[in-house]
Amino acid sequence: MGEVLFALTETPVIPIAGEAAGYPVGRIFCVGRNYAAHAAEMGNEVDREAPFYFTKAAVNGVLSGAEVPYPPGTENFHYEMELAVAIGAPVFQAPPEQVRAAVFGYGCALDMTRRDLQIRERQKQRPWDLGKDLENGTVFAPLTRAADWSGPSGQRIWLEVNGEARQDAALEEMIWSVEEIICHLSGFYHLRPGDLILTGTPAGVGPVRSGDRIRGGIDGLAPVALALTGAE
Repeated sequence: MGEVLFALTETPVIPIAGEAAGYPVGRIFCVGRNYAAHAAEMGNEVDREAPFYFTKAAVNGVLSGAEVPYPPGTENFHYEMELAVAIGAPVFQAPPEQVRAAVFGYGCALDMTRRDLQIRERQKQRPWDLGKDLENGTVFAPLTRAADWSGPSGQRIWLEVNGEARQDAALEEMIWSVEEIICHLSGFYHLRPGDLILTGTPAGVGPVRSGDRIRGGIDGLAPVALALTGAE
């Protein structure tokens, strides 16, 4: 093939703690309703038969510390603090006892959501894309290699807005563990290096406004931060 007509927007490269090289983002899979308390606060029941997923475009991701405009088309823009799992080796139809070897590392992430649009489309039994897959809608903190972190187990996961606590839970509250999620997802996709899995958010989600500063963390991992600018 000859020259291309135009260059595509580059996907983010996430820093790795203590290293010069970065982790290029390929695909982003997100687990829905993986904390019972969050499902309840959204008026939903937990599906304990199997995890379910939605996807977000890698080109819409940004790195921690970004300052981004309040997004168009919404009056109810929510934060969701999550543990991100970075895949480092191919995995397909693997049993749970083997999937952790495919994990490259872990990091903090924000799944920013146009909640009003998500709920509107959900009520009409339509896809969530307008609510979930928005520009600057996924925020990544630096990754920590799996061998350098003791989780995921009972680590605290938290988020604050302008210094005020909004989310506070433990990773052990996840309905589906990291191993179970990867095992299930790899039954439908050939997972490969560059794939990231966001494992769901605990209770306490809520709206943010222009000028707000969001900061979240998980014990032992680099925190994630985002600032909102511009008019609503």
